[in-house]
Amino acid sequence: MRTKIFSPYWMPVWFFAGAILIGACILHLDASHPGGPLSFVDALFTATSAMCVTGLAVVDTGTYFSTLGLDVLLTLIQLGGLGIMTFTTLIIHLLGKHVSLGDRIAVGQSLLRDPSFSLPKFLSRVVIGTFMFEAAGALCLWLMDPVGFSPYSAIFHSISAFCNAGFSLYSDSLTQWAGHGGINTVFMVLITAGGLGFYVLNECASLAKYAVLHRGKKYRGKRVLSWHSSIVLKTSLFLVVAGAVVIFFAEGVAGNAPADLAEHIWTSLFQSVTCRTAGFNTVDIGGMTNVSLAFMMLLMLIGGSPGSCAGGIKTTTFRALCGFIASQFRGREQVQIGRYALNQEAQNKVISLVTTTFVLVWVGTMVLTAFESGQVSELMAREEFLPNLFETVSAFATVGLSTGVTPVLTDVEKVTVIILMFVGRLGPMWLLSALQSWQAERRYKVPTSDLPLG
Repeated sequence: MRTKIFSPYWMPVWFFAGAILIGACILHLDASHPGGPLSFVDALFTATSAMCVTGLAVVDTGTYFSTLGLDVLLTLIQLGGLGIMTFTTLIIHLLGKHVSLGDRIAVGQSLLRDPSFSLPKFLSRVVIGTFMFEAAGALCLWLMDPVGFSPYSAIFHSISAFCNAGFSLYSDSLTQWAGHGGINTVFMVLITAGGLGFYVLNECASLAKYAVLHRGKKYRGKRVLSWHSSIVLKTSLFLVVAGAVVIFFAEGVAGNAPADLAEHIWTSLFQSVTCRTAGFNTVDIGGMTNVSLAFMMLLMLIGGSPGSCAGGIKTTTFRALCGFIASQFRGREQVQIGRYALNQEAQNKVISLVTTTFVLVWVGTMVLTAFESGQVSELMAREEFLPNLFETVSAFATVGLSTGVTPVLTDVEKVTVIILMFVGRLGPMWLLSALQSWQAERRYKVPTSDLPLG
């Protein structure tokens, strides 16, 4: 039993839960929030939101917490962004401990989808690459606006952006820089890099290095991106562009667009990028049209890419689902995506992940709506359905965007959102695999038969 509890599948669960509880206890201390009282539920909510790099906040982060509280949040964000298992495995390696084959395979499947990678080299690249991105982002923010971004503020926002956390020290997030091209670009680059996945970033860097070294030379065998990286980059680009176009026209037709065309373009593009589970906003989310909110929920559910700081069902799952639907319409047996086709196991995982995601989102929305209905009239409760759905999707996909519902949630609703953030950060498939690891494998099969469907 002990072996099952501390198996590679369950270790991230315990470490995430442990870090969240420690963070919640520190945030609950008076020294962490001199701005006013903070219940343990609120402290637990904030710690979970930080560790799960979500960004939902029940209090104004920048004014409510002391330097100690902000340091705790920043630490949780960094740990959650890199993945607590990545840090733990790196520490074990540095201490000269033996990392078992099971741990190597578990880490490989979580980060690279490749169990044959070099663990020490990869972890070193992950940590060094992350710190380089965050340091460069902080420096750019400070140089572009030293008043708005002090050194501490620049570091805080850079880490929060790369880890796709969405925590901001400003009550209006980044709305004061809505039309600032430089600030928008820095945040979008950090968000995108953090949401692409460490494997894709490593491969892009290696490909760029290879291209520079062989520039102008004749060499055999042109190096190209792997199938995985190609799918991630193409799908990500498509989603960002599609999201920006929909938001641009939806807000423009409704008259919500800024008067300046350039600012309208920046805000549309930024909102599309931040839906990749980043959580920052340059416009009032609660004032956006239903069309924009509906499409943003789709983008949030998809999220980033495997092995990244982002949440959601991931871009590869979305692309596989689209391929599955297309193959059904065409009457083809194989689900072909690019130059390869998915095997049956991958198809089963896609259907299981999407189904589980929609069930969890539906249950979460029902809980929030049910408790909302008990406090207001049915008519007002119907009006709150979309904000509650948006809040649930944002929590599960670890995005952090909100229409303003978060601060007024009841304790039961906050606990529901905490569970959604926790499950969404680890991933439904990971938890399902962890639960399945406890089950004994069947040594028999039951007879099969056809069932009328549709």
